[in-house]
Amino acid sequence: MKNIKIWIGLSYLIILSVFLYFLFSKFSIQEITSYDFIRSNSEYLVNFRESNLILVSIIFIAIGVLWISVLFGFGSPLALVSGFLFGVYFGTIIVAITLSLGATLAYIFANFFFKNLIEEKFANRFEFLEKKIQANEFIAILIYRFIGGIPFQIANLLPILFKIKLKNYFFGTFLGIIPQVFIIVSLGSGLENQIKKNIEPPSFFKLLTSFEIYGPVIAFLILLILAFIVRKLFFKN
Repeated sequence: MKNIKIWIGLSYLIILSVFLYFLFSKFSIQEITSYDFIRSNSEYLVNFRESNLILVSIIFIAIGVLWISVLFGFGSPLALVSGFLFGVYFGTIIVAITLSLGATLAYIFANFFFKNLIEEKFANRFEFLEKKIQANEFIAILIYRFIGGIPFQIANLLPILFKIKLKNYFFGTFLGIIPQVFIIVSLGSGLENQIKKNIEPPSFFKLLTSFEIYGPVIAFLILLILAFIVRKLFFKN
């Protein structure tokens, strides 16, 4: 486990270093942090997407799957970027597919190489769930993904304890993450719309009073409460 953490950390460091090298070789810090730079490049990305939707979608999915399955990255940044690039509805579908594929590949990879290690670390803590999950794998995974509360990287691996079928794992993940993905994608889309509307950088108060921003935040709080209630029912002995 220690070696895995070191390998993942080095991978992040290498990718970040390469990205920063190419970024700062073309632009200065002042340019990158300026609102004009952000606004002009967001317009460029949106225009490029509109003329190359299929290509951009394939690239996004490929990079996202790599980010989730190999580098064990977080899902929220992908959802924000997806909302920024693709809008609310198409962005939700794209990122839900991406996260589900990435999570399934991580599940396959970890089940093959690290099954014994995961069972050793977590089996005793989640033994009480075995009967509930075996009764209906698909519904159990759907609820498990919906209630969240576990870092996405770890949540991808815990179902190994219960030998979940791949089709149940994929479709349960896909449907279970859609509510939270939709909210984060909506926030990303709202930020893109605010940048497009405002020539000058909007104030923090203006952002907070925009429904495109506070709507997803309120929805996220409601989802947290609902997930808490479902979690209490699901984990009730």
